[in-house]
Amino acid sequence: MRSMTGYGKGSATRDGLTVTAEIKTVNHKFFDWSIKMPKGFLFVEDDAKRAVAAEVQRGHTDVYLTVERDAGIADDYAVDGNLAVKYVRAAEDLARATGAQYDVTVTSLMKNPDIVSLKAQETDDETAKAVVLEALSEALGGLVAMREKEGATQVEDISSKLLSIESALGEIAEIAPQVVADYRARLSARIREALGENLPEESRIATEVALFADKCAIDEEITRLSAHIAAMRAHLKSREPVGRKLDFLVQEMNREANTIGSKANDLRITERVLAIKNDIEKIREQAQNVE
Repeated sequence: MRSMTGYGKGSATRDGLTVTAEIKTVNHKFFDWSIKMPKGFLFVEDDAKRAVAAEVQRGHTDVYLTVERDAGIADDYAVDGNLAVKYVRAAEDLARATGAQYDVTVTSLMKNPDIVSLKAQETDDETAKAVVLEALSEALGGLVAMREKEGATQVEDISSKLLSIESALGEIAEIAPQVVADYRARLSARIREALGENLPEESRIATEVALFADKCAIDEEITRLSAHIAAMRAHLKSREPVGRKLDFLVQEMNREANTIGSKANDLRITERVLAIKNDIEKIREQAQNVE
C-alpha cells in the first residue's frame, strides 16, 4: 500500500545535455498532474505523462524539469556578416561626421554578441526524450520508495486501530445479551412495584421482553462490522491502489457503529461505540492519504 504524498529526484546526462527531474505528489481524489519545463521540450510531455501515470494512480503530481547544456560543446561560431558591414559603415560615417578617429577592428567586431555568437550544439529530439525519460525514471523510483515507506507506516497505524475496534466490538458482543436480561429484571421489578401481587401472566412479560430484544438486536451490525474489518485488513496487504476502497469501508463501518449505538440502549455499549467511532475517524484520516 502506498501513501499519496512523496518526493523524488533524478538526473541524466547524454551528449552534453543534463536533465534534472523533480516530482512531488499530494492528496487528490483522482490522478492529476502538471509539468513545468523549458521551451523546446514540449514534444516530450505526452511521454512524460505516460511514464508518471504508470506509477502514480491517484494524487496530484507536480513535475519540474530543468535542462543544462555543456558550455564547452558547440558546433561553430555564428557570424552575421551583413550586420558587421553595416556596423563598419556606420562607424566610418560617424568618424567622418565628427572628426573622431576611426578605430574599428576585427577584434572589436568579435566582441559584439549581435555579430559573433556561439552556436550551441543542438540535441536531436530522440536523444533529448531519452535523457528526459531517464531522469524521470530515477525520480519516479525515489517517489515510489517514499510513498511505499509512508504507506507501510499507515498500514501499521490502521492495523492498530482495527485491533482496537475489534476488541471493543468483542466487548459489545458480550454485553448485548445482558441488556435484554437486565431489561427483563427491571420490567418485572416495576410491575411488582406497581401491581403488587396482581402480576400479569408470564407470557405477557415474555412478549414485552421479546419485542425489546428484537428492537435492540445488534447481531447483524456486529457481523457486518466484523466483515468490514476483515475486508480492510485484506486491502492493507494489496499492492494495488486501495484508497477509494478504504474510503468506502470507512463509511460502512461508521454506519454500522452508528446503528449499534442507536439500537443498543445501554450506556456500556454506548461508551464502546464512541471509542469505535473515534478509531474509525482516525482511519478515515489515514485513508484519505492512501493511493
